[in-house]
This record gives sequence, C-alpha cells and structure tokens, in this order.
Amino acid sequence: MTEATASPPTPVGRRTLGLALGSLLRADGIVLLRNRASGFVGIILPVIIVITTGLTAKKTAALGGPELTIGLALTIGLITPSLLGYAVSMAQDRHAGVLQRLRVTPAPSWMIITSRLIIQLIANLVMAVIVVIVGVILHGLSLNVGQYLLVFAVAILGAAVFLAIGQAIVGLVNSTGAVNAICRILFPLLLLLGLLGGTGLLGDTLKTIADWSPVGALMTLFADAMITPPWGSQDTYSLVACVAYIIVFAFVGIRWFRWDPR
Repeated sequence: MTEATASPPTPVGRRTLGLALGSLLRADGIVLLRNRASGFVGIILPVIIVITTGLTAKKTAALGGPELTIGLALTIGLITPSLLGYAVSMAQDRHAGVLQRLRVTPAPSWMIITSRLIIQLIANLVMAVIVVIVGVILHGLSLNVGQYLLVFAVAILGAAVFLAIGQAIVGLVNSTGAVNAICRILFPLLLLLGLLGGTGLLGDTLKTIADWSPVGALMTLFADAMITPPWGSQDTYSLVACVAYIIVFAFVGIRWFRWDPR
C-alpha cells in the first residue's frame, strides 16, 4: 500500500489574491484621484510654495536657502495627503461600512490596507518628482542622478512616516469627526514645530525637540540629500528618528485598528 503524497500547491489561490490586489489598487487609485486633499492639493500646494519662494532670493534666504525651501515643500506635500487624505478617508470608509464590506471579499485584511498604502506612496512619489524638478529649475540647483535618487528615497521614507502617523490616529480614534479634527490640528502643529523650532528663535530646548520631530528630521535629510555633504551625525539621528516613528506608529495603528465604527 503506497503512502499518499501531498499534492503540490495550486496557483489558483495566488491568482485569486493577484486579481483581488489588482482590483483594490484600481479602486483605490480612482478614489485617490477624486480626493482633493490627497490628489490636487497634495501636489499643487508644494508646487506653489516652490514657485513663490523661487521668484525672489529674499524669500528663499528667509527659509534657509533653496535646499531647505524645497525640503519644506516636499514635507508639506507628504503631510497633506497622509493626514488630511489617507487618515480621514480611512475613518470615513470605516464609518460608512466600506471596510467591513471589503472584508467579506476574497481579499485578506492586510491586502485592503496595503493597497491603500501603495497607492498613497505612488502619489507621494509623483508629487516629489514634480516638486523637485520645478524646484531645481526655479532655484537654479544642479543635482546629479545620485542626488535625485536620494531625494526620492527620502520622500518615500517621509511618506511612510506620515502614513504611519495617520494610521495610528485612525487606530486609536474611532470617531470620524475626531480623526478629522485631530489631523487638522496636528498638521499645522507639526509644521510650526519643524519650522519655528528649527530656527532656534524659541530657544535651544525647542530647537532640539524640533530637530527630532518628523518635520525637522525630514527637512534635514532632504537638504543634505541635495547638497550631498559628508554623512554626519545629524543625518544619522534624523534617519533613526524617521525609522523609529514608522515602527512605533505603524505598530500602534495596526495593533489597535478597528474595522467597524462601533
């Protein structure tokens, strides 16, 4: 009597998951294009900042030079869709029961979230390409291929930071209105902390806090990526801070995320 052998894994399951992911990506892409905060505003606002500061050298100098100016525009372009777009959209879909309905489809739960994150990362990368090209032209910078790639890598890192923060807010707060309010309050606070605190006008203590903040850390990495100085300790600290933000906030956002509005 021969021993039964296990049949090889069928590719049907993989094809089903592939079709499910493709459908989710298409649907999430359409939703993103219709979302003003994630689409239009997320690209137009940083471009406007780059254009207005590039018209006069005085405005550029006031913000710390062209590298920091472009870094500021990129950071704003990353925060806007992550907090005002992704987080609020997730809260609204949860309240409307969209997420619950998606869970009864063949797509696993992790794929539903992953699809939205992938689309948002792609949108952020497109924004970064547009802003950097416009900024380099208007501010008269000359970047090599390595610098461009480094800036885009920092942009992906920054997008992951703010998406993780947005996911944590949605995970901890169940009310759609509360999520919307928190994101709208947190948005200017993060910018003010990174900008005013980083100048040192508010004291050394706040400057240190600002340097370790998400905005401060990203602006440091963006600026240094465009001038390519020798890798310094501040760059290492900024990179460590960004990775820590991603790990901590992603864990919180996944661990305490609720699919239903109750």
